[in-house]
Amino acid sequence: MSLDIWLIYIATVFLFMITPGPSHLLMLSNSMTHGYKRSLATAAGDLSANALQMLAAGLGLAAILVASQDAMTIIKWLGVSYLVWMGVKMWRQADTVKSGQKAAGSASLKVLWAQGFITSAANPKAVVFFAALFPQFIDPNHAFWPQFLILSICYIIIDALFLNFYGASASWLSRRLKGHAKVLIHKIGAVFLVGAAIILSMKTLRDSA
Repeated sequence: MSLDIWLIYIATVFLFMITPGPSHLLMLSNSMTHGYKRSLATAAGDLSANALQMLAAGLGLAAILVASQDAMTIIKWLGVSYLVWMGVKMWRQADTVKSGQKAAGSASLKVLWAQGFITSAANPKAVVFFAALFPQFIDPNHAFWPQFLILSICYIIIDALFLNFYGASASWLSRRLKGHAKVLIHKIGAVFLVGAAIILSMKTLRDSA
């Protein structure tokens, strides 16, 4: 892989990341309500799912997922339902949040990691995306796996940077709001979760059309 091709790939991924997806909205929500440091578990869950999806693409499993449309659709709608359930639950809890209370204790790191993993895994077509994206930048005259590894690591690093940016920004805003504003932040977090579910559902409906 030449330097020029690698730079084009980096630019392509950055452009793809500019528009927030479900995982980024989830990161915003969890950082607002649980704090930036704890929200890193959510980012880790998202990146873990991405790593598995990339591996599946590299092993040629994309064709299997494409052939199994029913299974793919079920997984997607389960992910959508999970996000809606979390959003509704967070909205109902918002009025119980008082100034000075620590919201971080409401969810364990394991739960936050699972939220990130499930949200990312709810889009199994990501495997197809990686399977379609990576070959555009892989030189067939060189070994496949070293190039594939470089592309995967770069994607994960860029995604991690965006997740951290969204998380740090949301946490910075949350720390500066007190009293009733804390309740508002909790509700905004709930809206972000439902927004992530809407994005996933729109993608699912579009893919099913």
